[in-house]
Amino acid sequence: MSQINVELNGESRQIPSGLSLKGLLEHLELDPRKVAVERNLEIAPRDGYDAIRIETGDRLEIVHFVGGG
Repeated sequence: MSQINVELNGESRQIPSGLSLKGLLEHLELDPRKVAVERNLEIAPRDGYDAIRIETGDRLEIVHFVGGG
């Protein structure tokens, strides 16, 4: 499988090509319900994760929600 380069949370990473944002989260073993994703300085809508394709050079920031009391 071919790889592409992206910037993920400030670090250069290689990921499988052809992934959607949802596929990337699954690849990283993250629950889409518990994260927010910024792609190229824009917040990605959660209901669009499956339709958004990750491309070479994308800048992604993934933020985990943390519960507390």
